[in-house]
Order: sequence, then C-alpha cells, then structure tokens
Amino acid sequence: MTHFVNKKEDIVTEAVDGLLAASGGKLARLDGYPHIRVVVRSDWDKSRVALVSGGGSGHEPAHAGFVGPGMLTAAVCGDVFASPSVDAVLGGILAVTGPAGCLLIVKNYTGDRLNFGLAAERARAFGLNVSMVIVDDDVALPDLPQARGVAGTLFVHKIAGASAEEGADLARVTAAAEAVIDQIASIGMSLDTCTVPGAPKGARIPPGRAELGLGIHGEAGVEQVDYQDARSAMRMMTEKLGSAIATEGPYVALLNNLGGTSVLEMQVLAHELVNSGIGPRLTHLIGPAVMMTSLEMRGVSISVLPATDRFLAGLRAPTPLSAWPGLAPLGAVKVLDLPDGLRPIRPMPSQHPATRAFLLRCCEILIAAEDELNRLDARAGDGDTGSTLAGAARALVGAMDRLPLADHTQLCRAIGLELSQTMGGSSGVLLAIFFVATGDAAASGLPMREALMAGLARMQEIGGAQLGDRTMVDALQPALNHLAQGLTEAARAARAGADATAKMASARAGRSSYLNPEQLLGNVDPGAEAIARLFEKLSARGSAGHWGE
Repeated sequence: MTHFVNKKEDIVTEAVDGLLAASGGKLARLDGYPHIRVVVRSDWDKSRVALVSGGGSGHEPAHAGFVGPGMLTAAVCGDVFASPSVDAVLGGILAVTGPAGCLLIVKNYTGDRLNFGLAAERARAFGLNVSMVIVDDDVALPDLPQARGVAGTLFVHKIAGASAEEGADLARVTAAAEAVIDQIASIGMSLDTCTVPGAPKGARIPPGRAELGLGIHGEAGVEQVDYQDARSAMRMMTEKLGSAIATEGPYVALLNNLGGTSVLEMQVLAHELVNSGIGPRLTHLIGPAVMMTSLEMRGVSISVLPATDRFLAGLRAPTPLSAWPGLAPLGAVKVLDLPDGLRPIRPMPSQHPATRAFLLRCCEILIAAEDELNRLDARAGDGDTGSTLAGAARALVGAMDRLPLADHTQLCRAIGLELSQTMGGSSGVLLAIFFVATGDAAASGLPMREALMAGLARMQEIGGAQLGDRTMVDALQPALNHLAQGLTEAARAARAGADATAKMASARAGRSSYLNPEQLLGNVDPGAEAIARLFEKLSARGSAGHWGE
C-alpha cells in the first residue's frame, strides 16, 4: 500500500512538526529529535498538576492531538506502534512538572508500563511528585488478568484533565482517573487490517469476515466472525459490552473510528448503537469521530462509562481542542413535518391489473440488472447506476397500492412524484421531470406515445442532454421514435443507441463529461444500457399494455 510519506524513519518527526505548525503556536516540542519527541502546551506554567500520556504513534489524533487546556499537558510520541523510550518519557515529565506534581496516564501494554514506570521512578529520584495510572478497559477477553488499554483512555484524559484544570491536587486528580478506569469497558471490531508504513499489508481477514475484540496496534482480534451488516456487527459488540457492565445505566458511549471507516459508515453505526441492546441504557454520546486510531484500520470501537454527575461534569468541562468531539445528550430522533409545498395532494389509488403487471415487470427488470449496471458504471463512474435505478424500482413496487393505475395521466405524475422522493442523483430528478411532463402532456389530450416524446423533450430542455451526448437519451430517444412500430423495433433502436455510446470518446452531459476518452471508449453508458435492457426485456415478454402502443 502506498502512503503519503517520505522516509519511514522520518514519519513521526515530520508528523509531529506538521501538527505543531498547524497549532497556531499553542503547541511546542522538546528538543532531542529524533529520539525524544514530546509535544507540550506552549502556555504551561507548572502551576497545576500536569497530565502526561503517550505511547506508540499511529493512533492519531491520540495522543498529541489531545494536548491542551482541559486535557493533556504533554504527549510522548514513540515510533509507530512502539513505546517511547524512558528518556523521552522522563523528558516530558521534567518539562511540565512543577510543585503540584504530575500524573502519568498509561495504557496497559508491557512496553508502555515499563518505560513510563521507570521514567516515573527516575523523576521521583529528582524529587518530583509523580503518580501513574494504568488503563485496562478492553473487555474482549474478560478473564485476561491484564486487559489492554484502548480508546476508553480518552475518558481518563478528559475527566482527569478537567480536574487538573480546576486546580485539584495530585491525589484528587489521580483518584478521579482511577475512578474512571474502574468503570470503563471497551470493545472493537475491524473489517480489515491496517498497514504499517514500510511494511507489507497483512491479509488475515478474508472477505465476509470481521475481527471482534482487537487492540490498537494491528494485532489480531480475539476471534474472527462472519460479517453480515452494520446491525449484526453492532449486536456482537454490544453483547460483549452488555455482559461486562454491571448496572442498568445510565451510560455514556464513546464511538471511535479506528482510522479507515468512512463518516457515512460511522453515522450508520451510531444509529445502530442507539438502537442496540444497550441503547436504552445510553444517555450521552461522544462521537462518532476519529479519536484513537490504528493507522487506517477499517474498524470501530465502543467504550462506555457510567453517566454519573461527577463523570458528566468532567466530560462537559470546556476544552478548545478540535480533536475532542464533545458530549451530546441522546434522545429520540426529531422529525418535523414537510412544508406544504412538498406535500402535494396525491391522486386516489385505483386498480388496473394490466398496468400493474406492466409496471411490476419494469421494476423487476431494473432490479435484476442492478449488479451488472453497477459493474458497468464502475468502469467509468462511481459504480452506483444499478443501485440507484433498482432502489427507485423497489420504492415503486412498495408504492404500487397507492398509485392511480387506472388513470395513466395521473399515474405518470404520481410516478414522477415517487421518483423525486426516492431516487437520488441527477438521474432521479431527470426521470421525475420526464414522467411529470409526460403526465401533463397526456392531460392536454396527446396520445401516450406523443406524451412520452413531450416528456423526453422537457427532460432534455432542463437537463441539457441531446442525442450523442453519451447519456440515457441516446437509447431512450431512438426507442420512443420507433415505439409506434412496436416494442420489438423500439428495443432494437434502444440497443443500437446504447451500443453507440461505447464509441463516443467524450460526453457533454452527466458525470461522464468529467472523464477522459481512455475511460470512456469501449464502455457503454450505464444509463443508456439500462434503457436498452428495459425495452429488450419488455419486447421479449411481448406486451406493454397501453403504454405507447
């Protein structure tokens, strides 16, 4: 896998300097590159308890991204997934610790425990007041004597940081951190492994599988499980959490992106978390956000903490750090009525068996072609044409009982309304215009074939696509021109028009207009292909009811 890096030996130092350059002077680093990489608050005056954390790099924004008022005073950065040295940790302690003392917040990994622990001993030999807490929030292996420290560490950073910011002494800040650690539970799941820069990517997770119960260093999960969808994944994670937390709630959840999961997926996972088995126990949510990653791992972790007044106060305490997403109360999804302009009067439903059968056949054809159209679109687009059309077809099937099937004029308008509400992208808008304009033309007295041509003209006028522009129009216009000669001739014309798009080296409308000739030549436009397949399948069945014939 290719990364945006220079030399792998310089990745951490250059990343730290990039963070500092973008901090507006709020952060600084100790001298000592490349062996000592410590990020500190520029405004620190040693008048309060200092909080120092850190570990291997590759978990960004943790830990350096949480250095600032209300959270950490310093972060010690090791190599990727490697604990920093004793000297680096000691340098961080000495740089920020004053008479009030210092708290080290350490995740429960052997290297971190040893290096931070020895640094603490050496700092005490200098006469500094240093205490250390170990975070062990992972519940993947409930019987493990020393559980790992994962994203629940952020609860400790925030609540202990708020206590220190208020001026609490070291004993109280340490007690606050220990109280949080005693109550955290975390679990993670990933669909793919991460890639350490300069090393080959592992391939231990096969397609259709996921790893449940994993750490943050690319290590294997506790078990591989079958992956079906977001709901089943969330169920597996929350079942583990549910058995690990003692009370019925209320709880705060922290939903953490392990680095490679898209924002859209994280929002789906937030929805599933709220509606999961532990959802009724959750009153507040932090995230979903990238907080403690495992490089670009395509995974997620969930951490929970009792929503006591004391903990909530620490989590609500202000901090200017953009890496901290804040605490949000959970509640029912707020739904507002649509404005009157989007709630048109719908025609009365009516039944017409032949029309119903014809529409259902059209929908079946588009649904069956979903995967093939997606594959075709993926050659020169974003691979969603089949899904867009199939989704609209499924919505139309679901709306069948409320359509005015016996009145084709009103039916066209109703189909246009359904498509405008259920079909995404420009194609949805254009087809909605096509059907609404067809209904309007039929209402003026035009026969259905001529009304369809009027609908096409209106769609072209608004959308701008003409014959030869490499769009669905290249198949639809010839088909409608030949419809008076029967479905067979219309299908032949549509196929010829669609096949011709594969020879067009440029597109003058639609998303394909952004592509170069090499990406277009030899590939049929997926919208035109959909139209051609629709007419071919209808022709093979041999009936179109009263639509255009």
